[in-house]
Amino acid sequence: MENKNFKRRDFIKTAGVVAAGVGIAGSMPFCSSTENLIENSIPRWKGFNLLDYFSPRAGRRGGTTDDDLKWMADWGFDFVRLPMAYPRFINYDPSKDITPDDVYNINEEAVDKVQELVEKANSYGLHMSLNLHRAPGFCVNAGFNEPYNLWEDEEAQEAFYFHWGMWAERFKNVTPGKISFDLVNEPCTREDMNDQFSKRAAIPGELYRKVAKKSFETIRSFNPGHMVVADGNDVGGKVIPEITDLEIAQSCRGYYPHYVSHYRASWVWENPDDAPMPSWPGTIDGQEFGRKTLEDFYQPWIDLKNQGVGVHCGECGCYNQTPHEVFLAWFGDILDILTPHGIGYALWNFRGDFGIMDSGRPDIEYEDWYGHKLDRKLLDLLMKY
Repeated sequence: MENKNFKRRDFIKTAGVVAAGVGIAGSMPFCSSTENLIENSIPRWKGFNLLDYFSPRAGRRGGTTDDDLKWMADWGFDFVRLPMAYPRFINYDPSKDITPDDVYNINEEAVDKVQELVEKANSYGLHMSLNLHRAPGFCVNAGFNEPYNLWEDEEAQEAFYFHWGMWAERFKNVTPGKISFDLVNEPCTREDMNDQFSKRAAIPGELYRKVAKKSFETIRSFNPGHMVVADGNDVGGKVIPEITDLEIAQSCRGYYPHYVSHYRASWVWENPDDAPMPSWPGTIDGQEFGRKTLEDFYQPWIDLKNQGVGVHCGECGCYNQTPHEVFLAWFGDILDILTPHGIGYALWNFRGDFGIMDSGRPDIEYEDWYGHKLDRKLLDLLMKY
């Protein structure tokens, strides 16, 4: 790990927010006592991803309701992340591929709708994290043609800065305690941008730094207190040492190993029938997995937090085909490891195949919740942490 002696920055002061107290739960694998814990420099937000603008094409998912937000707040959650596809808030001809000129053609009515959702979430006491899930020239998911490549083309990078400038200006008067900006979801390279299963790799560190730094400076030019977050490199899994000198928090993932979190998921497995049955702890596809493997996986993130860089787990959870008891045992270990270090989380999603309601799991008895199917065991686990 680089920069071992890095001086702790005061994100609390610069972001204008007060970090929540660090909750202590379960065992303490990384320190001998609570007195040795170094506080996370950003709040331990807990909540969910909202998928209203996740797809580049409208009409594929139901929107977040007032009841959704009310229930989150009533159950003690205080955070929502909004992964957005930029085609949803530009004007273009959907029968044709987007052009570089289209990317600058902002649909103000669509942006107004996003702002309404932000304001509604804030009205329930929920912090909103805006995220570009599909940015100009990049998305971790294939299935939509891009006019250029964010990691190769200056033109795409300029469009990326333009979009973040637009969002930062729109919310320049919103206090940092209510909104933050998560630059791009799960950055990585891909051999073929249109092939979901092509080989992926980490973004070169200095390139990631260049894009993150200019984006950070653009956002801060409108509000010098707003928090900026960078997702971990290589699909969110790796710390970004090249930006630890910047006032940028970093976001990890709660999907390791994918054998558990994405069992039979069609966007991960070319043939879902090839996915090995997960167990926890146990042997999956010839490899041993258990709590120790999770501790090793998250240690670099704990080290990063101990350097003074804010850390949050922006996505986590488990697809609905994983046996429920395996999911709960595995996810309980993740939360038990992150919680003592003040690292919050956002489940993917609230209602849906990773969520606590209407997830479509075949092996549990749901509780009726005002016409929805509530996974009470999962909710109880989340509320424990």
